[in-house]
Formats: sequence, structure tokens, C-alpha cells
Amino acid sequence: MAGAATFASRTVPSEHAASVIGLIFLGATYWLCLRGGQPGDFGLAGGGLLEREPLDPGRLARECAQALAWSLAVSVVVFPPFVIGFAIWYQPDLPFEWSRAVSELGRGSSWGLADLVLGHLLVVALPEEAFFRGYLQSALDRRWGTPLRGLGMDIGHGLWVSSAIFALGHVATTPHPARLAVFFPSLLFGLLRARTGGIGASIVFHATCNLVAAVLAAGYGFGAPP
Repeated sequence: MAGAATFASRTVPSEHAASVIGLIFLGATYWLCLRGGQPGDFGLAGGGLLEREPLDPGRLARECAQALAWSLAVSVVVFPPFVIGFAIWYQPDLPFEWSRAVSELGRGSSWGLADLVLGHLLVVALPEEAFFRGYLQSALDRRWGTPLRGLGMDIGHGLWVSSAIFALGHVATTPHPARLAVFFPSLLFGLLRARTGGIGASIVFHATCNLVAAVLAAGYGFGAPP
């Protein structure tokens, strides 16, 4: 699994690598969870999008609202200190400008920003959360148990181990020690999965984290992500 994703990152053209890696994760999740198992046991609830039963519009709307609410609540706590820390750590030479961020991220197209948002939501966050939080964290928790309980969450070693594998996978695809930092937001993704029982909130928050980092980098003049 990790080898396939790493191989794709090294051999597939950069403009298509994220899509191919996402398909690998979704394919692995289907094979391990959906092909013959019970998706609910793996936290894949997301309004029925990753389940074999017919879609229920009412349930889809409720779970989308829940995912957005949880993501917003965590964002309000996390992003203010992150924005300050970003500026302190990178010490940009240029002041932050929204116009620069929009221009860089939109890539000169009126659809550029929409494409960026949908890309991070559906091509990056959805496949990664389906595999790492939906399958891996759930499978490890079922094997090792969840001895820590509090704030409506049952937490086990699966949270730490899946986050460590998540971080190592990022280093394998892009060899740089800084990539290990994704371990920490991964913990938040895992906590959202544990608290809500599904991966909807972690998908939304994961995509939001990526987008905030991209906006900050572009707005400070570090350039748009590839």
C-alpha cells in the first residue's frame, strides 16, 4: 500500500500524482472494508457516500452539517495560533496579501479556486481519511482496544500508530523531514473520527488545513502549491 503510493509519487507526472495516490487509497479502502465487511464498523459513515446502501438525502444533509460544525469548532481553536506560528516560523519577507493569494492559487482562472478546494476535499482528504482514519485507525483500535475514554471519545493506540504511519507516508512520497509535522494535525483528524464515529468531520477539517496552509504560503509570497 505505502509502496504503491510512493511508487506513484515518483513515477506519475506531478499534475496527476495526487489523483493516482487518492485512487490507490480508495481502492485499498474498498478492498479492505467495503468488499465484504461492514462499513459502519470502520467509521466510514459519511451520509452513505462510502457505504453500499442507497443514499439517504436526509441523512446526507445531517451528517454534512455535523461535519461542517465540528470542523468549524476545531478550526476556531486551532487556526489563530497556527497563523501566528506560521509567520514566526517562516519569517516571510513580504506582508500577507489576499490578492496575491487569490492570484497564485487561482492560477489565472475563475475556476481555479473552486478546483483547488474540490481537489483538496475529494482528491486528497477523502481518500486519505477513508484509509488512515476509516480503515487503519479503526482496525487497530478493534485489535488493541480503546482504553482511554473521555469527552465522548474512545481512544486507543490506533490513533498514535495510524498518525505515525500517515506522517511516514508523507515523507516517503516527498522526502523531507518537515513532512513529519503532519503527525500533529493527523491526531486531530483521528480525534474527530473518534468523537463523531465517522470520517466526515475529519475530511472537511483535513481539507481546510491544507487550504489554510496553501493560502498562507501564497499570500506571503512563497508561491502556490504544485
